[in-house]
Amino acid sequence: MGQKVRPTGFRIGVVEDWRSRWYASKKDFGALLVEDQKVRKFIQTKYKFAGIPKVEIERTRDQVVVHLFTARPGIIIGRKGQEVDRLKAELEDLTGRRMELKIIEVDNALQSAALVAEDIAQQLSKRGSFRRTIKRALDQVMETGVHGIKIELSGRLGGAEMSRREKASRGSIPLSTLQRHVDYGFREAHTTFGVIGVKVWIDLGDYSDEENRDGSNAKAGQAPQKPKRAHKR
Repeated sequence: MGQKVRPTGFRIGVVEDWRSRWYASKKDFGALLVEDQKVRKFIQTKYKFAGIPKVEIERTRDQVVVHLFTARPGIIIGRKGQEVDRLKAELEDLTGRRMELKIIEVDNALQSAALVAEDIAQQLSKRGSFRRTIKRALDQVMETGVHGIKIELSGRLGGAEMSRREKASRGSIPLSTLQRHVDYGFREAHTTFGVIGVKVWIDLGDYSDEENRDGSNAKAGQAPQKPKRAHKR
């Protein structure tokens, strides 16, 4: 099996949920798909520095519900929720439909591949050294306790005449293991030498471990047990 499949797309319908959740007839499907793309592009452009890794869209017959994941919810909510109301009104003007916004905070930005890629792209746009930027990102992400990370840059790195590709990784990235939660993010860095593509893969562990960590299997009224030691001292 090659490694050219996007990890999230490979897992959708198996362990990952769809980013757009709605049903439409063959006649309306194309228009609604383009509308979803317009909504995502508008939000990503307007709140470029709000740390938005993904936008999920649900549609009912009456309204459109936008789940906006962000590392900085204060920027989007604004003072007394004024910014949310303004964004809601702008989206309603854009689509001509009744909108509902749900802001969901991202707990750890360093465990989101899209946000790590965005941070690297910003550093490269500010003429930072790509090797130093990659090393810093690898160290910071591995310190959060993830199982592995891989970063790939492609373009005129360091202002070179010919574009090339640089890869760096730490830990494990089992891309073909469907029960493994591998987060993927892509961003573009616009530099004076052209566009540099930034791809990031982060191995967050098994999906089953995440469920156990969330306490979904814990009995009601019982405190979580301490994990057993793998070996005796």
